[in-house]
Amino acid sequence: MTTNYTKLPAILLLEDGTVYHGKAAGKIGTTTGEICFNTGMTGYQEIFTDPSYFGQIMVTTNAHIGNYGIHDDETESGNIKISGLVCKNFNIAYSRKLSSESIQDYFQEENIVGISDVDTRSLVRHIRDKGAMNAIISSEILDVEVLKQKLAEVPSMDGLELSSKVSTREPYFYGDSNSTYRVAVLDLGVKKNILRNFDNRDVYAKVFPAKTSFKEMEAWQPHGYFISNGPGDPAAMPYAIDTVTEILQADKPMFGICLGHQLLALANGIRTRKMFNGHRGINHPVKNIILDRCEVTSQNHGFGVVAEDIEKSDKVEITHVNLNDQSIEGIRVKGKKAFSVQYHPESSPGPHDSRYLFDQFVTSLQN
Repeated sequence: MTTNYTKLPAILLLEDGTVYHGKAAGKIGTTTGEICFNTGMTGYQEIFTDPSYFGQIMVTTNAHIGNYGIHDDETESGNIKISGLVCKNFNIAYSRKLSSESIQDYFQEENIVGISDVDTRSLVRHIRDKGAMNAIISSEILDVEVLKQKLAEVPSMDGLELSSKVSTREPYFYGDSNSTYRVAVLDLGVKKNILRNFDNRDVYAKVFPAKTSFKEMEAWQPHGYFISNGPGDPAAMPYAIDTVTEILQADKPMFGICLGHQLLALANGIRTRKMFNGHRGINHPVKNIILDRCEVTSQNHGFGVVAEDIEKSDKVEITHVNLNDQSIEGIRVKGKKAFSVQYHPESSPGPHDSRYLFDQFVTSLQN
């Protein structure tokens, strides 16, 4: 375990010219991405490895990151997906005996650049007021003018297609081949705990690359389809919108989470748009207006569906709403076994209030 790490100076520069000075964390280097913040107090390793965060610099609002170390079972994908980390305290020493290594060793192995000793309360307030923007972290270039030039070359997240960059390259199976049900998973950045939830419900999953056609997936003869979470702008993914449209036309059971929710909306003529800040945390209150009950949810998204379009639509209806800002958190297609939610019912990290949605989907496969 690394304990004698010398903290070198580092700089965080935001797109609007705001500069924060701190200490190097992880690999010495330079990284860029869209800056966002997550309010969860636990689950930093799951956040780091969530493919939906690809291309983003993560600000953690909890004061201590790394304090319980790194554990192999707490990853949501094969490697770290965030572009960089901003935190207050980067704790190299850790307390959990089951952990295998420190966060510093982990970041160095994964070539992740970060910055610590930053006033994250001030930073989050700034992002909250000014909105999402690109940023650059560097512990090797300390000239702000040079960093401004590099940052100017970074594209906006609005209009970026990123799912094909994090999706599996080859199909693979997850679960017991003797399970009762087969579900085709369109991998746009799927989390491991989503697949575990299927496996726990007598489902054998075949995970397909992002640009797989409906015809190829249908050849496996699945009982239903799952459209996963993932990074980037859903409107920049015509290939996935076409696939979801074909699944609907074939009248197959379908369940979408996060990006999958946005794609289901787009396939029904409902627009999506980039949010001012997005929702990222594990305590977002959502109301299921069909069941008239509330649930505390885990969320991670920077795009959302346009509520006015849904209200005018004769194809879909609203099933869930966010109690903080009244944004749309769930829809279902009228007359079909197709539904989606904007949040993460598999949690990891987060509460398990919403895992009933997996049961709801499996029930739809039975008929």
